[in-house]
Amino acid sequence: MANHKSALKRIRRNEAVRLRNRYQHKTVRNAIKKLRNEENKKEAQKQLPVVVGMIDKLAKRNIIHSNKAANLKSKLMSQVAAM
Repeated sequence: MANHKSALKRIRRNEAVRLRNRYQHKTVRNAIKKLRNEENKKEAQKQLPVVVGMIDKLAKRNIIHSNKAANLKSKLMSQVAAM
């Protein structure tokens, strides 16, 4: 167990950040699945900028790697363009 007050606070803070990151990551994954399952091109084109923004936000906050974000965006854009 930690001996210093600052270490105890760091443990609490890390847990809070971990839960927040997990929630945000799961929300984006659900949005990506919803976009991938969309069959209407107009709806997909409407959802695409929102999902891309969410992915960019995760990459900016280092929740996912920037290359993974680029790959996700590329595949989503290709899929929507091919509809």
